[in-house]
Amino acid sequence: MSVKRFKPLTPGLRFKVANSFSELTTDKPEKSLLAPLSKSGGRNRDGKMTMRYIGGGHKKMYRVIDFRRDKLDIPATVKTIEYDPNRSAFIALLFYADGEKRYILAPKGLTVGSTVMSGKKATPDTGNCLYLSQIPLGSSIHNIELRPGRGGQMVRSAGNSAVLAARDGQYAIIKLPSGETRMVLQACMATMGVLSNEDHLLEISGKAGRSRWLGRRPRVRGVAMNPVDHPMGGGEGRASGGHPRSRSGVPSKGYKTRRGKRPSDRLIIKRRTN
Repeated sequence: MSVKRFKPLTPGLRFKVANSFSELTTDKPEKSLLAPLSKSGGRNRDGKMTMRYIGGGHKKMYRVIDFRRDKLDIPATVKTIEYDPNRSAFIALLFYADGEKRYILAPKGLTVGSTVMSGKKATPDTGNCLYLSQIPLGSSIHNIELRPGRGGQMVRSAGNSAVLAARDGQYAIIKLPSGETRMVLQACMATMGVLSNEDHLLEISGKAGRSRWLGRRPRVRGVAMNPVDHPMGGGEGRASGGHPRSRSGVPSKGYKTRRGKRPSDRLIIKRRTN
């Protein structure tokens, strides 16, 4: 995958760095795997704005992704590699031997015509989904389950992967991209490989309008507001606004908001790095 730069024919193109999409093989999604996706504009069912700075954006359909990979021991052929407007990684369309079609998150190196499989008969190759008890130590994995059968919940964004570091009893020890090391039951499943579109972080939108296409409205700084609108608002001239805090008064620099102890805390060996 690579990115492309543009001649500065307009101010918006001067600093723009865009995805070349060279890995994609089609721009026509599979109709049977599309679902409608409505926009809230940040409003609840009463029409009241509960989330600010949300609205507009291009209309899009949801692609139904198979995070569970629960068609066990049935081989599937990769038909296309596609763009998904709802996530940063690319997706792959699978045609199973029994005729069913499904979308999965596309790992780096997966190509059209490749064969993938999930279950105990699968080999530890890119795109195959295995139980953590089967995966070789030191392997790069993604789309990791937290509970058996629930479907992958961790490591799903572009270019990410976790490392299976060790095994301890019924648990596998996994090092996550955030730096956190945690234990996950070996009965959970994960997919082999590193996720596609690893240059996603190098993209530069180039202009404010592109944020509007993505459904993001302009964000106003608290210090630029009036005292009635924000705790940091008001003052003469460019006042700093006092202690940094949110609109509701919660401190924003190092103040811990994570709720108290929970059962899963015992599975975290090392907290994520700051």
